[in-house]
Amino acid sequence: MDVLADVLSATKIGGTVTARVHAAGPWGIEFPHLPSAVFHHITQGAAWLRRPGAEPLPLTAGDLVLLPAGTGHAMAGDPTGPTIRFEDVTPAPGSGQGTPIDFPGPGPQTRVVCGGYRFDTHASHPLLTLPPVLLLRADPSARRHDLTETLRMLTAELADPAPGSQTITDRLVDVLFVHILRQWAALRDDPGHGATWWAALRDPEVAAAISLIHEEPGRKWTVDTLAREVGVSRATLSRRFTRLVGEPPLAYLTRWRLEIAARRLRDTNDSVTRIANTVGYTSEFAFSRTFTRHRGTPPTRYRATHSL
Repeated sequence: MDVLADVLSATKIGGTVTARVHAAGPWGIEFPHLPSAVFHHITQGAAWLRRPGAEPLPLTAGDLVLLPAGTGHAMAGDPTGPTIRFEDVTPAPGSGQGTPIDFPGPGPQTRVVCGGYRFDTHASHPLLTLPPVLLLRADPSARRHDLTETLRMLTAELADPAPGSQTITDRLVDVLFVHILRQWAALRDDPGHGATWWAALRDPEVAAAISLIHEEPGRKWTVDTLAREVGVSRATLSRRFTRLVGEPPLAYLTRWRLEIAARRLRDTNDSVTRIANTVGYTSEFAFSRTFTRHRGTPPTRYRATHSL
């Protein structure tokens, strides 16, 4: 099973281009804190990423940076100069993605594509637990071919928009998110980084156990049965799963079951009993107690508060 696709579907991640910057003079844009991930791709020239409490980060052509938590930050032509609020310079509604934010001047040309990813704010999954900044430096090697090609197509579509461009760019931004995560995960080979769900997907037995949980969340799983299915001992699976995922197998199972249940409570009219049975609970009382403990509110109240 494609676990990553399953998680992306559950968290309802969708992306779009939010701005294009064309600068040839002094420039700086202050981006507010947003309930979404934000990315910036330098297509020409150079820029600085500035975050409160962190050293300014220099970026050059080809670099891409993702801020998964949408933390307030600035993108600028220098590490210390003044900035303008994004809402004060963003193109007027209806002007289209092809309308750049211009900073004219006689200096070197800088081009930046800025975009964002909207997460389901109710979702809770280790996928969403990422470092404050994911930086992918320009790399002409074949390892980044898919990422580079997606960025090339996105930049070309933005430079020469035509009917349907909004749909194309939104889909390319979605594809870009997957490539960013793939590339970042491939670079994280240092075990000193600690628990990461991405490292778990590269461990054959742990990844297989996660896939089984996603394929059959309602099955009566135990660590023993999971271990038998993936061909390792109970102790080995428990130790590796906990180290890589950051929580034991059955804790992850519970988290995923409740993620599915919460989504169905929000999106469907299925009864609480039916939802409980689907995710492996034979007792509505047991399901409600577990749901309340993890989500802070009973299923019925959660549905009333969060249903679409």
